[in-house]
Amino acid sequence: MDKILAELYKDSRVSADFLAKKYGMTKSEVEKKISDFEKDGIIHGYTVILDDRAYGEDQVSALIEVKITPRRDGGFDEVAQRIAKFPEVKDLFLVSGSYDLLINVSGSSLKEVANFVAAKLATIDGVLSTSTSFQLKKYKQAGHIFENGEDYERLKVCP
Repeated sequence: MDKILAELYKDSRVSADFLAKKYGMTKSEVEKKISDFEKDGIIHGYTVILDDRAYGEDQVSALIEVKITPRRDGGFDEVAQRIAKFPEVKDLFLVSGSYDLLINVSGSSLKEVANFVAAKLATIDGVLSTSTSFQLKKYKQAGHIFENGEDYERLKVCP
């Protein structure tokens, strides 16, 4: 991996000035490199890693394993592209193993996520089965370890 990309992956807010000094480049060289990565689709976007407290108590995240029947001409892509269009879907991966797709979804409640699975996901032609696991606590995300020393209240599954 390119050293500039590696630095941006660790912290996308790192300045071009800092990178230029660290790697003996000019600021404009670093900015051009980053711009080229963006134009070439190597960098798709920038994001922030949020602690669960930022969402409040109403945010629910779940991982859904999905078994599908691949399409004759489109393989897994046709079904996956249809699933990817739902706003509840945050991440979607084709994986090897006992299921085909792994989906990370979020909603404002357990009921909303369950409704997404039952009314939207399971009704898609080609979806054979789903298995949903709700996120109870976040320990690490995108390489960042959450080390909050305060008491952490688990997601309430029952009222």
